Amino acid sequence: MSDNANSPDFAIISRKAAEPLLDWRTVARAIEEGHSRPQARLADTLLGHGCDSLLTRSALIDGLGLLVKAATVFPGNCEKEIPSVNGAVNLFSDADGRLEALIDFHLLTRWKTAADSLLAALKLARPESRSITILGAGSVARALIEAYRTGFPEAAITLWNRTPGRAEALAGEYPGVQVMHDLEWAVRGADIVSAATMAREPLIRGAWLHPGQHLDLIGAFRPDMREADDEALLHARIFVDSRETVLDHIGELHIPIKAGVIPRDAVIADYYDLPSGRFARRTPEEITLFKNGGGAHLDLMVARHILETWKQAQGTDAPHAPEGS
Repeated sequence: MSDNANSPDFAIISRKAAEPLLDWRTVARAIEEGHSRPQARLADTLLGHGCDSLLTRSALIDGLGLLVKAATVFPGNCEKEIPSVNGAVNLFSDADGRLEALIDFHLLTRWKTAADSLLAALKLARPESRSITILGAGSVARALIEAYRTGFPEAAITLWNRTPGRAEALAGEYPGVQVMHDLEWAVRGADIVSAATMAREPLIRGAWLHPGQHLDLIGAFRPDMREADDEALLHARIFVDSRETVLDHIGELHIPIKAGVIPRDAVIADYYDLPSGRFARRTPEEITLFKNGGGAHLDLMVARHILETWKQAQGTDAPHAPEGS
């Protein structure tokens, strides 16, 4: 693909090169449009070592390509002031199997994760929502602040974190963002609650929820992790980004389904139901709950969007990033 024999014949896309080209609503639309294509084929593996994990996710979508994403999750890294989630992303052509791009893991994860939640909120939260509480103060919380501000520009944003100092530091980067130290009142006072924590046991109680709220659950990714209790599920209409990647693999729904608290068909819709209109709020009073499972098919949709956006910005078909990107 390149005339330079010393350069790779695939794109190398860094966060510095691509991030200025992206916006949250467009990435959310790329996820929505990706679900109008043939259904993804998926495969996941999870290796655990104590609290640390290696999660490998693969996806194939006809016309979009193939993707393999490997993520390491080491919660203890927070104490070392280094990211707790790291990894690598490979994007391949589904036409000939060639590697098309190496995409910065943190770039892709940041935009996929927050745009996933933004898309759900645009469909499920009340458009007049004016208060948003984000639980957590890591890199996902930072992305959520930016994404939710584009979708709900008039809403006030509040942060809560187990370590208040981290929430204060993050809030200091964004004018107007406030910090609350009482979790119950942070949840009770919000129209939208977005949880991006490493909690293994539920933090959010159904007794705290009120009519019209939208609950966005991101943090749980293992079968033994949850952020909301059974009562929250019983009070809400439940949606997921993917039945296939969530129901049997993530504790948020796997645990209560296995225990008989809710049936599998309590999940009303996933993103493949968007064209039918089932993925939607029904009344202003209902509580909606969305589980962001973040499957590899979403990574593939966003990775393809990043690659095509990056190529357009280069004004050339050259596959490798320019010097210094």
